[in-house]
Amino acid sequence: MQAARVRAKVSTVSAGQTAGGEFLVRFWGVRGSIAAPGPATARYGGNTSSIEVRCGGRLILLDAGTGMRYLGNRLVAEGAVDADIFFTHTHFDHICGLPFFKPFFQPQNAFRLWAGHLGAGMTLQRVLREFMAAPLFPVPPEVFKANMEYRDFKGGDTLAPAAGIVVRTAVLNHPDGATGYRIEYGGKSICYVTDTEHLPGSPDRRVLGLIAGADIVIYDCMYTDEEYAKSYVGWGHSTWQEAVRLCQAAGVKKLVVFHHDPDHDDERLDAIAGEVATAMPGAVLAREGLVLQP
Repeated sequence: MQAARVRAKVSTVSAGQTAGGEFLVRFWGVRGSIAAPGPATARYGGNTSSIEVRCGGRLILLDAGTGMRYLGNRLVAEGAVDADIFFTHTHFDHICGLPFFKPFFQPQNAFRLWAGHLGAGMTLQRVLREFMAAPLFPVPPEVFKANMEYRDFKGGDTLAPAAGIVVRTAVLNHPDGATGYRIEYGGKSICYVTDTEHLPGSPDRRVLGLIAGADIVIYDCMYTDEEYAKSYVGWGHSTWQEAVRLCQAAGVKKLVVFHHDPDHDDERLDAIAGEVATAMPGAVLAREGLVLQP
């Protein structure tokens, strides 16, 4: 295994110059904080954050919640895997799928794991080693047989993981830090902005800059404005109403409501979906299995 701290460079290649093939996002886990499986959440899904992005022949994964296990099972059937995994942060619900991701145990595979929220001498490799250590877990990351590279960067950097792909980043407002991403490919863009808390009445300028004019924005909509104001100020999450305000201000084409509260069952999410559709036509609620193309 290799570890590397990289200072990301600004790409001089536009996202569309060498791009070819499909650009899509597929949802494997859409729930926040803790997995919530069961009949009451079956339609939207109970797995925590895990997203697959295809940029032509390149594979990018966003976060590694419990949904990552199902994604891994599918990738095993596809043959050798070469992918970049970008973490918003390393809270448990966003990394707990890692030890159960079967492609990590196959030597023909290669992964580059990226994180931009850590500091003070902490690295992504160290975090994952401590996560997979006794008495919390029986085996360390060294059991993985794939080629694993760990790449730490600074939130706000612009990354170029492959020719024709640009990944822009922004610092998010979340306990212990988090990073938002904008993936640009073929002249289109998909943004992933989750685990961030807004300041009511004051739009987050970093988020607005990241999502400006984006084709798809996946945003942390864990609460409603009413729930947030009553019980969740300071918890590090946002609301679907704030998502609408930000996306309308930034000229976003499609909003995806994401990181559903584990206490919001299918009926509650159906009700939210109706309100969201009225507030911003074309917006959708994330559900497991959903595939979107910008």
